[in-house]
Amino acid sequence: RPPPAVDHRRLQEGPHHMRTRPIIASALLLGLTAAACASDSSTGAPTATELPATESAPPPTDLTDAEPTDTEPATDQPAEPRITITLVTYDSFPEADTSINAALDAFTEQTAIGVELLVAGDTGTMLSKAALTVGNPEGDVMWGIDNTFLSRALQDGIFELGVLADPENVPAEFLALVPNGEALPVDFGDVCVNYDIGYFVENELAVPTSLQDLADPAYRDLLVVQNPATSSPGLAFLLASIDEFGADGWQAYWQQLKDNGVQVVDGWTDAYYGSFTWAGGGDRPLVVSYGSSPPAEVIFADPPRDDSPTGVIESTCFRQIEFAGVLAGTDHPDEAAELVRFLGSEQFQAELALNLFVYPANSAVALPQEFNDFAVVPETSRTLDPDLIDENRSDWIDEWSTLVLG
Repeated sequence: RPPPAVDHRRLQEGPHHMRTRPIIASALLLGLTAAACASDSSTGAPTATELPATESAPPPTDLTDAEPTDTEPATDQPAEPRITITLVTYDSFPEADTSINAALDAFTEQTAIGVELLVAGDTGTMLSKAALTVGNPEGDVMWGIDNTFLSRALQDGIFELGVLADPENVPAEFLALVPNGEALPVDFGDVCVNYDIGYFVENELAVPTSLQDLADPAYRDLLVVQNPATSSPGLAFLLASIDEFGADGWQAYWQQLKDNGVQVVDGWTDAYYGSFTWAGGGDRPLVVSYGSSPPAEVIFADPPRDDSPTGVIESTCFRQIEFAGVLAGTDHPDEAAELVRFLGSEQFQAELALNLFVYPANSAVALPQEFNDFAVVPETSRTLDPDLIDENRSDWIDEWSTLVLG
């Protein structure tokens, strides 16, 4: 994941144009590379006819298998992939030149299955597009549906059933969300209120320890949050308040926050790099961010530092779990299932923390030391039943908008 100049987790800043970003594995021949360059140089969103092809590639030429001669230098370049499939993902997935992309290149080398990326916007936009194309999907595998949208994805039938074997080393509570094996839990993280340590020390102010504390007059005009209608962490924070105060009590809590001067912005970047005192030079030392934000502040610190300037209020954390699955109607279910299994493998999962700033769902994967030292993983994160979220998400957001923004 890029340094904290941009969101090191998911953003929902409104619809984005769908676009393709081919992953060019070292196994590809020059002809495919040229085609990828042509795709990257185009402008505007592709039409349906411009989406990446998923048909099998032609067989290797005779030159690949020929013995080298004095006039023909030997090459160790692997043969062209026998097939190329499409991984549909959200718009903050790394584009190129990261260890995640290198891991996908390795998958191609190991299986002869090429992988192209189809970036489909934020999670909500991506799911809406998938629901409109059930049975005739624009890709083969989807990565990034989280537990706040999972029930909708399962009800809409966007994933194939019965193509994934029981994964190893994945927590049982994650697997319980997909009892029919519709998708594989691939990563998780927590949305939490972060605080600027220095601000509270300098002002001799106690750090709040609960959601209710945030409505205390001692913290008037100190909190910035994101709009749940346009932001994934904003929605998670709203859900955390509903978990704490109930379906009939969260409204009074938000009225208290409003009266206490809570600031609402559209997205994470505006909050963290705009209003937050530490990262943005703003006037708000409390911000809705992630449990993995403190290690990011250490990893990308310039000049380097061995302590984090920010902390996390653990009792505010809401758990997000992301899934990958085979899209229903794919022409290549076996190859797609093989890619999903790879996404859950230790080889791929080891790249998640420092690229996406999330935790691998595979518990056998070791974490970077910075995560062990500075990240916060509460023993009991807040959560809500995905069915309850799906049934009420739109109404809750509408009610919140009327109450807080009206």
